[in-house]
Amino acid sequence: MTSSKTSSSSSSTPIPEQSSSAAAAAESVPSPVLAEVVRSGFVEGRHRGSLVVLAADGSVEQTLGDVTAPVFPRSTNKPMQAAAILRAGLELSGERLALAAASHSGEAFHLDLVRTMLAEHGLAAEQLQTPPDLPLDPEEAEHYLAAGNVRDRLTMNCSGKHTAMLAVCALNGWPLGTYLEQDHPLQQLILDVVRTAGGEEVAHIGTDGCGAPLMSLSLTGLARSYRHFVLSEPGTAERRVADAMRAHPEYVAGTRRPDTWLMRALPGTLSKMGAEAVQALALPDGRALAFKIDDGATRTLGPVLARVLRGLGVDDPVLARIEDVPLHGGGSRVGEIRAAF
Repeated sequence: MTSSKTSSSSSSTPIPEQSSSAAAAAESVPSPVLAEVVRSGFVEGRHRGSLVVLAADGSVEQTLGDVTAPVFPRSTNKPMQAAAILRAGLELSGERLALAAASHSGEAFHLDLVRTMLAEHGLAAEQLQTPPDLPLDPEEAEHYLAAGNVRDRLTMNCSGKHTAMLAVCALNGWPLGTYLEQDHPLQQLILDVVRTAGGEEVAHIGTDGCGAPLMSLSLTGLARSYRHFVLSEPGTAERRVADAMRAHPEYVAGTRRPDTWLMRALPGTLSKMGAEAVQALALPDGRALAFKIDDGATRTLGPVLARVLRGLGVDDPVLARIEDVPLHGGGSRVGEIRAAF
């Protein structure tokens, strides 16, 4: 898919079948190094991965590694899940819609809004099928534990998404107890949105960390989907999600998170990270990118993302902020994680 004009499901194209010998050959070629771990001037580690950059017209501009094989996008799929919820008829906007697409940090304003949304739709926190967890933000987790709290379903970073899922199921009379099953009407609608936005078939469905079905895409398909969201016509479900996320980035992530900093500093940018070191981003002109670090090291996301954005001509102090990932020894800074391409 190269523009919002091709947003119908008929534009989906199947992933070509790959012979077992070709697949084995592809797996034998190591991914390129995208980031290095430098301590005291010595490169002590390397992180490999794959990356794709799309030009404003949707064509592939740059690739590193295999960008056509399916990956699990993890939480970078959340905009698509939120768009499906809107398509199913739930009226969400502003902070509420941003929270429905969030991997929130567990800050007080996040948890307060989750509680408010549950109450607005006649739901209880006990109905959430998120696994009990601590706040995603380390500082928030420390404060939370110091206050004598324990892991909770509401505190888990996907609780906003799950609240919206429950709410739309209640609205449509769909079963609440099985809302995470792959054959549930909501999950089937999400599957269609993922397939359409990415412009390719979903090759694998797994289970995400929050328990929701997890639809695979290639990195190229993931970049296409973010491009599709920012270029969709105003008023469409995809554009409404993109606009809410960009207007309220602190609800998508948190006050100490790079996605928030980027969307605040670069107006019109849509940015979302996912577990296992997946990142997707689209600029307002339609340029887009997606990458995944093979070993799942999320500490690499900022340096790699900053390097790509500089290559796209983005010049803003926020890039220095997100790429600065220091290494410490004896309480002092002795090195860094840096991009290596």
